Amino acid sequence: MALPTYLELVNDILVRMREPEVSTVQENTLSKLVGKLVNDSKRQVEDAYNWNCLTATLTAVTSANTFNYGLTGVGQRFKVIDVYNSTAKKQMKAASTASLNSMFLTAGDIPETGSPDYYNFNGVTAAGDTQVDVYPVPAGAETIFFNLYVPQDKLSADSDSMLVPEEPVILGAFARALVERGEDGGLSSSEAYALYKASLADAIAIESSRYVEEDAWEAV
Repeated sequence: MALPTYLELVNDILVRMREPEVSTVQENTLSKLVGKLVNDSKRQVEDAYNWNCLTATLTAVTSANTFNYGLTGVGQRFKVIDVYNSTAKKQMKAASTASLNSMFLTAGDIPETGSPDYYNFNGVTAAGDTQVDVYPVPAGAETIFFNLYVPQDKLSADSDSMLVPEEPVILGAFARALVERGEDGGLSSSEAYALYKASLADAIAIESSRYVEEDAWEAV
């Protein structure tokens, strides 16, 4: 089944509001508003669960004597699955800002160099992407895989496709639209919001049933 487009999502909600469909999201004030509400609802659904459709692997290649790297394209809302040093064949460990600072300070004027064991997210680039520090300071080129859940950018073009489950996003945006417009004798905003919550819970239950291993914890 094809992924829903931004325009299809907006028109689905307009139909539920008993409003005319549009040929582009930017056609009129109402369709633009509904487009904003679709993105608001999409963001809430994305944040509600670790959706498999949002998984991505970002590759960072280190260089000698450089410990800070920008993770291009991840933004700031991602969630970490794991970080793996492919060159050294080892899992990297998350370190707090304080502990990583302590490692650098303890090392004195010449920080320890070698194969990185630790990582810590530290600041953002001018483009708004998260930066990461690694330690020890790399002595050369090593490939590090950052396995992440990365939310989509906002939908903007009519043809943009959405990855997360469609129904909760539509119902969440519809509930928001009813709040904006006020009650008109149809479905109330509270009823629509209850349908959204039930739909989101169902989508999470269906997805989680496919990844039962994610609920299993073991000592590492």
